[in-house]
Amino acid sequence: MEKTDTTPPAFLVDLLNARSPSGYEAEAQAVVDRAVQPAVDEYRKDTMGNRIATVNPSGDPTLLLTGHMDELGLLISYIDDKGFLYFETVGGIDLQTVSGRRVSILTHNGVVRGVTGRRAIHLLNEEERKQVPKRENLWIDIGAKTKDEALQRVRIGDVAVYDHTFELFHGSLGVARAFDNKSGCYVVMEATRRLAAMKDALAAKVVGVATAQEEIGCRGARTVANLVPAHFALAVDVGHATDHPECDNRRFGEFKLGGGPIITRGANVNPLVFDRLTAAAEENGIPFQIEANARPTATDGRELQMGNGGVATGVLSVPLRYMHTPSEIVDLEDIENTVRLIVAFAKGLESGARGDW
Repeated sequence: MEKTDTTPPAFLVDLLNARSPSGYEAEAQAVVDRAVQPAVDEYRKDTMGNRIATVNPSGDPTLLLTGHMDELGLLISYIDDKGFLYFETVGGIDLQTVSGRRVSILTHNGVVRGVTGRRAIHLLNEEERKQVPKRENLWIDIGAKTKDEALQRVRIGDVAVYDHTFELFHGSLGVARAFDNKSGCYVVMEATRRLAAMKDALAAKVVGVATAQEEIGCRGARTVANLVPAHFALAVDVGHATDHPECDNRRFGEFKLGGGPIITRGANVNPLVFDRLTAAAEENGIPFQIEANARPTATDGRELQMGNGGVATGVLSVPLRYMHTPSEIVDLEDIENTVRLIVAFAKGLESGARGDW
């Protein structure tokens, strides 16, 4: 197995540190714009906020790649008379992980720092200590003393993210608040950049898309699936690594960090695409893991498969521990091997290939 350099790519680090909750993806868009636009044949944006990069535009078949750039967040919805901020959650946030976090609030005047709060454990009664906190019992403290003072610094509808940036954790393991799914976004756009540098070896047209608003319903992928008339598609997201305590492999499957990309097999995946992916991995010495999923996946893949009358779709996942928490762990080698697999898959598509079966 090929070992990768564990130095984190600057493009990946910049994406991980960009603050981009669903519907507020501007910082991630800017990172993608800088890294990808100069490398590809065509580049555009759309009204959903997607970033769409095309390589070898006259090629056939068309391969559509997607990885979403949005992340979880806290949307300011109410400010009380004492200047404390209440919020709605953007995406599937575990409310047990919210309290006591430093946050960055994105405002029209720049970033405002805050801390998430709730009553200290000493001030909870015995029954309250057993319960998951309710959203209305959590708030953000920005040090304001009145509602008017708070409103001078933030507005209703501003959004916050945890103030947790990327860190190389141990060896090739990294920790960040938003490996879900900046890792998938990086994989897709980095594969697109590499394919642009070898387009003379490509029969396929490749369209790499950094999608918006996946965390609230794969909305960016839905528009792209109808915008781009693709023959093949690969959705890249993160998947649950189960190599830690309290995971029953009989329920969740068996996946580990460092085991390579997870290739999904099931109803959301075209069987010819699955076979091509596993063959490409084996031919190129890329480790991989297989996930069985009987339903549409919780990824862009469920939208891509149904676009334009049906697209031969595959789903790849980067193994990740502690999904939807402020400190997600990923092996950078799995990210690199997922890029390598997509490049090999794209190069293996013959002129005129289709996914009919």
